[in-house]
Amino acid sequence: QVVLVESGGGLVQAGDSLRLSCVASGRSFSNYGMGWFRQVPGKEREFVSSMSATGGNTYYSDSVKGRFTASRDNAKNTAYLEMNNLKVTDTAVYYCAAVVGDSYSGSYYYENQYHYWGQGTQVTVSS
Repeated sequence: QVVLVESGGGLVQAGDSLRLSCVASGRSFSNYGMGWFRQVPGKEREFVSSMSATGGNTYYSDSVKGRFTASRDNAKNTAYLEMNNLKVTDTAVYYCAAVVGDSYSGSYYYENQYHYWGQGTQVTVSS
């Protein structure tokens, strides 16, 4: 069992930056692919970013490409999502998730590829 805990959300203004963190329990974090999703009330959860176990391969949705950067520190069992130039449309609950068994591709676009999920952290961007 892996427990993922997100933090770093908050209320910011458009154009500001935030860094989300996702800390994983257990000893196998360096073997997990990781991803970030977000969800707005009344809408489906949407893919934001994913990365391979080493962080060498990263993927982004078109809506965040060029503004968000995913990274990880395997020594700290932590994944990060650096969010710059935030927009009102980025307002959502952000979730991190872990993939077991496919560590190398980094291309995990679909929820059913993930085995573990965090509880989410709220990001609110005001105009």
